[in-house]
Formats: sequence, C-alpha cells, structure tokens
Amino acid sequence: MSQVTDVNETVSIATPAHIPNGRWFHIIVPIMILCIVSYMDRTNIGFAIPGGMSKDLAMSSSFAGFAAGIFFVGYLFLQVPGGALASRGVAKNFLTWSMVAWGIICIATSYITSESQLIALRFALGVAEGGMLPVVLTMVAKWFPDEERGRATAIVIMFVPIANIISGPIAGTVIQHFGWRDLFLFEGIASFFLIVPWVLMVQEDPEKAKWISPVEKAYILRRLQAEQEELVKTPSVKNASFLQVMGNASMWKLIIINFFYQTAIYAFVIWLPTVIKNLTQTNIADVGMLSVLPYVGTMVGMYVIGRLSDRSGKRRQWVIIPLLGLALSLYGSVFFKEQIWLSFSCLVLAGAFLQAAAPVFWTIPPMLFNASVAGPARGAINALGNLGGFLGPFLMGWLKDVFGGTDYGIFALVGFLLISALITITLPVTEKSH
Repeated sequence: MSQVTDVNETVSIATPAHIPNGRWFHIIVPIMILCIVSYMDRTNIGFAIPGGMSKDLAMSSSFAGFAAGIFFVGYLFLQVPGGALASRGVAKNFLTWSMVAWGIICIATSYITSESQLIALRFALGVAEGGMLPVVLTMVAKWFPDEERGRATAIVIMFVPIANIISGPIAGTVIQHFGWRDLFLFEGIASFFLIVPWVLMVQEDPEKAKWISPVEKAYILRRLQAEQEELVKTPSVKNASFLQVMGNASMWKLIIINFFYQTAIYAFVIWLPTVIKNLTQTNIADVGMLSVLPYVGTMVGMYVIGRLSDRSGKRRQWVIIPLLGLALSLYGSVFFKEQIWLSFSCLVLAGAFLQAAAPVFWTIPPMLFNASVAGPARGAINALGNLGGFLGPFLMGWLKDVFGGTDYGIFALVGFLLISALITITLPVTEKSH
C-alpha cells in the first residue's frame, strides 16, 4: 500500500518531462512501422500509373484515378467497427490480421491482367486497411494524455511523409529496373516481415504492459481519468451514445472538414508523380527521387504545427493555418508552371502543409466526445471523411482527360481546402490554457 502511495505522490509532483517515457518507444515505433508499410501498399499505384500500368492495362486517366480512389470505398467498411473493437481492447489482434490481409492482396495485385481485377483488389485492400487509423488513434489515446497527445499523434501520422520518402526512390528504382508488377510483389512481401516485431513489442494499453514502470503507468492512468472526469462535466457530451454523437452538428462538421481535406491530400499523393513527370519531363526513377522533397517538408510541417498546437492549446487555429497554406501553395504550383523549378518549389511547400493539420485535427474528437464513443466517432469521421480519398484521385483524372492537364484539378482542390478552413472556424472552442 505504501508503494502505491509513494508512486502516486511521485506522479503528483512530477511534470511530463520527468515521467519515464518507455511508451514513446514501445508504442510509437511499431505503430509507425505498421502505418508506413500499409501506406506504401495503398499509394504505390501512384508510381505504377505513370510507370507502365496505364499502358499495359490500357487505362484512361479517369479510370486510373477511379482505380486509385476505389480503395477508399472499401476503406469505409471497417472504420466504425475497428474503432469500436479498439475501445473494447482488441486493437492489437485486429491490426495483426489486417497486416496479413493487405500483404496477400498487394502480392495478388502484381499478377493482374485486367482493369476489373485491379478494381476488385484495390477495393479489397481498402477493406483490409479500413480499420487501421481509428484503431491506431484509439491506442494512442489510451497511452498519451492530452498534453502529449498532439505531439504523439503528429509523430504517428508522420508515417505519411516517411512512407512517401521511402517509397518514392524505391518505387522509381524498382519500376525502372524491374517493372510495376514487382513493385506490388516486393511491398506485399514486406508486410509479413512486420508481424513478428509487432506481436512482441506492442501492448493494448498501460494496464497490460509488463515493461512499463509504476510511475509511468500511474501518470498515464491518473491523467486519463482526470480527462474523463472533466469531460463528464460537459453537458453536450455527458453519457452520449454513439447514435447521439452522430446527430451532433460538430460531428458532421468534423466529417465534412475531413472529407474535403482528404480529397486534397490523396489527389496530391496519387497524382504527384504524374505532375512531376509532366513538369520536369524526366524518367520515373528521377521522379521517384524528386518526389522525396515535398514529403521531407511534410515531416517538418507536421512536427512544427503539432508542437505549436500543444503549446498554445488552440486546436482550431492550427488546423486552419495549414489548410490555407496548402491551398495557397497548390495555387502557386499552377500559377508558376512556366517556371519549372519555382512551380516545383511550390509543390515542396505544399508538402510542408499537406498533413500538418491532421495531427491537430485528431486531437479535437476526444475533447468533444466521451471515451466510450470516441473510438467509434473517430472511425465514422475517418470513414466518411476518407471518401474524399476516392473523389480526389478520380476528379483529378477526369479533369485531366477533359482539359488535357492537371491545372483545373488543382484549382478544385484549392476550393475544397478553403471550404474546410471556413467550417473549422465554426467548431466549438476546445482550447485549454497551457
């Protein structure tokens, strides 16, 4: 009993900087690796399209965009169930079997011979990866209190630029020397190498972890309990059911914001290799190397915005600023297109803003909804919002077919980002004094 008292006394006088931080290695590192591999599997089609797939399967730009985007229709199905299962303590097993599924599907994609096979497998891959993000975000919420959650979420979501930094040179080189089919084969096999370290390192929550120190565990549990006690005092979220949350105006604002944001993000990610290839008129291997630079900017932008958001506590403000920055940068890439490297510099700047709003955005739902529904709420926001991942690539491809270039598609993305920024202004205030 005295040991427990001593631990609680130590926690009560300690600051987060003085708490043991094993959770940053044991939880964040394997989660990031899992997310990196899954993201490479879903976006490698962006390099396969200009790297020979369109020609071999006789695809139009509209169909290529449709094939890339159909992933997000499948992605819809396991979002809410995944978040609900994570809230009930089965996140680790859910993600383990997800890895097996998406590895098999990616390998199978290397053997396709028709457009219909590509559509079926892209849809299936979306289903297999659908529960990943809400499950991962729910795990992060169990391990990191609010004062750390923005930074932890930013680091996790940094899997997006890291995956693109890794996949760009790899995809370009593999396609240049082997072909687009081997790209899918190699990346599918890589998924299976992740399973063993994942199973050995990750624990569901602090209560189940054997490696965690008593001080660190007590700190996490005490802070999370305090958050829930504070949340219960808020009339708008007290004892809310998931159905009630779905009827909440703020919930639908979050969904719409995420929808238009994801429309821009995935259009950028899928079509960036094509845009760079058309802009620079270079080979696919060089395109892969050039594509690294925007995502280096993404890493910097995510971390900086995440830290600024945590320090100020002004979540809405640090969602709006990156949205507007991304819109302005994309517009600049078209405005300066006659000056190749100035246009490319705008693409790099767009990369810096590309995912910077995301880690801040995902700290908002836990501050609006109670813990029992926060997981499913994240799933619904991510599922419906990520349908923008279908719209963006398809719209870019369709407008490319109609107008013969990507300029009008980029202008559409700018409009979507402005809408997201305007809606964000209307969200409830969730700021805390820091």
